Amino acid sequence: MIKRNEYFEGRVMSLALENKDGVATVGVMEKGDYEFGTSTIEYMTVISGSMNVLLPDETEWKCFVPFQTFVVPRNARFQLHLEEDSAYRCIYK
Repeated sequence: MIKRNEYFEGRVMSLALENKDGVATVGVMEKGDYEFGTSTIEYMTVISGSMNVLLPDETEWKCFVPFQTFVVPRNARFQLHLEEDSAYRCIYK
């Protein structure tokens, strides 16, 4: 089943798929600043553009570019700063 998600007044959108492999989303984000919370472990891979990420318990921002993945633990909050519109894939475990 495919589900459409929209956040931050439409500035972040994704399509979610749940199947035998679990849950995955593919989405896009407009340039800007965002904070997200997790309920599961999230493996987020940049597809296009770039994402500056401040992970939980970190003090330094890290820049991720296409084909790079960062992992966010469950029950945590993380921040994103995008200097350009970007696309991502997220796997939930």
